Amino acid sequence: MRVAVTGGSGKLGRSVVRRLSGDGHEVINLDRTGTRGHGYAEVELRNYGQVVDVLLGLEDRHEGFDAVVHLAAIPAPGHAPDAATFEHNMQATYNVFQGARRAGIKKIVYASSETVLGLPFDVGPPYLPVDEEYPARPESTYSLVKHLEEQMAIQFTRWDPELSITGLRFSNVMDPEDYEEFPGFDADATLRKWNLWGYIDGRDGAQAVARALEHGAPGFEAFIIANADTVMSRTSASLAAEVFPAVPVVKELGRHESLLSIAKAQRLLGYAPEHSWRNYHPLRTTPTED
Repeated sequence: MRVAVTGGSGKLGRSVVRRLSGDGHEVINLDRTGTRGHGYAEVELRNYGQVVDVLLGLEDRHEGFDAVVHLAAIPAPGHAPDAATFEHNMQATYNVFQGARRAGIKKIVYASSETVLGLPFDVGPPYLPVDEEYPARPESTYSLVKHLEEQMAIQFTRWDPELSITGLRFSNVMDPEDYEEFPGFDADATLRKWNLWGYIDGRDGAQAVARALEHGAPGFEAFIIANADTVMSRTSASLAAEVFPAVPVVKELGRHESLLSIAKAQRLLGYAPEHSWRNYHPLRTTPTED
């Protein structure tokens, strides 16, 4: 396919561009910064005219796209004033969804967020592991926008029954060099409780995007995308018992099993994480006993 990737110059975007290009797709990065050439076009996503224009065609480079992967955004709470985060992210996503619809593109995969699950979990989740079955609990402007984007996607796919929009609720994106910091998390279980000790290797995040492009069906679906394990050496059961003693644990947990359930993505998308931080710290593959 010919795939537009917004935010392809970002942390996750770079992994996605590499993965999709390696899979044989023709990929064009739509971003405000990037390496000039055939695979990049400078676009301001808050400008609807620019978005529609580039999705319909770009001079002698292409005559439209088969799919859009929308990753560009202010990436987390606290990176900009709340009102700026709302305006920027909401406007950009509307423009991409509506521009793709006007261009006749029937497949959209975009970055939703783990934050809609209730991060930073100052109020405990309804149960562990968390999944996609309970209503969104946005606790920041950034998360509120992610929730509203999901609601917008539901309506876009209602308007067009042939349209497929997949929202990937990515956990905290990590590159291999980030794993050097992981040993320090074990000293205090509360340091990473804000996202239930979850993470996503950028390469596995890219795999999820590829799977969603391949298997996404008409309509809207949201999927939690995390690695299969936590950032901790301690057992997942001991972490849940210490930090969330009043929260029901609804299944027997594997030793390091993620408390961000990826069961739905595994079942419907064939998602299967391949990269664990433990491979980069061989002395820490045996957890402490708690």
